Amino acid sequence: MPRPRKCRLVRNEPKVSYFKPRGVPLTRLTELYLPVEGYEALRLSELEGLSQEEAAERMNVSRHTFGRVLSEARRIVAEAVVMGRALRIDGGHYEIAEDGGETSDQSITQGGRAFSPPASEELKMSKIAISSEGPTLDDKVDPRFGRAGGFIIVDPDTMEFTYLDNGASQARAQGAGIQTAEMVAKAGARVILTGFVGPKAFQALKAAGLSVGQDLEGVTVRQAVEKFKAGQVNLAEEPNRPGGWK
Repeated sequence: MPRPRKCRLVRNEPKVSYFKPRGVPLTRLTELYLPVEGYEALRLSELEGLSQEEAAERMNVSRHTFGRVLSEARRIVAEAVVMGRALRIDGGHYEIAEDGGETSDQSITQGGRAFSPPASEELKMSKIAISSEGPTLDDKVDPRFGRAGGFIIVDPDTMEFTYLDNGASQARAQGAGIQTAEMVAKAGARVILTGFVGPKAFQALKAAGLSVGQDLEGVTVRQAVEKFKAGQVNLAEEPNRPGGWK
């Protein structure tokens, strides 16, 4: 099973979190999501000019992890600029670090969107999207992500939920995972629970700032949420299916 991700330390949340091409209505734009830790990686590398070793230490991650976060952040920004997308800086897996990023317990305050295997305070910060075979909490988790029948969007504190039909993505010849990722992100979810996720869909989810819990099969939506609340769902660092899966 993948190891739970360590929260990345961020000095400050961005003062400006949304950028769009001038003169293009929002209704005609595709949004890209840059996680806050990606924003921080760009700031440390491109503005402060730190080496990857120095920047990784500031963010309390390995050099390999920092390099991966930076590379993905550069790709997202490049796509927004070249393709004329809107760019939203939001979400991710991070904590706010005071005093220049020191890692002592006294210097860390909780960022608004950190999704470690959950403590009760963190569960109040997000909604969970679960791929579902039907519209109720007692329907089975749909093991597919991009071509799931639909998604239950759950408030884990109250267990109140809404249902999103995913029929449009099921009919697509390609790009189902990307469209589905955008749909659940716009619904306010910051965690996705599902069965199998392929590389393109996984990349789209991470770009949208969602944390991903995989390998949930043979359980109901309600049971999947309870497993997440109990800290029994590891958040994935990579897809669990090869190319071709959505």
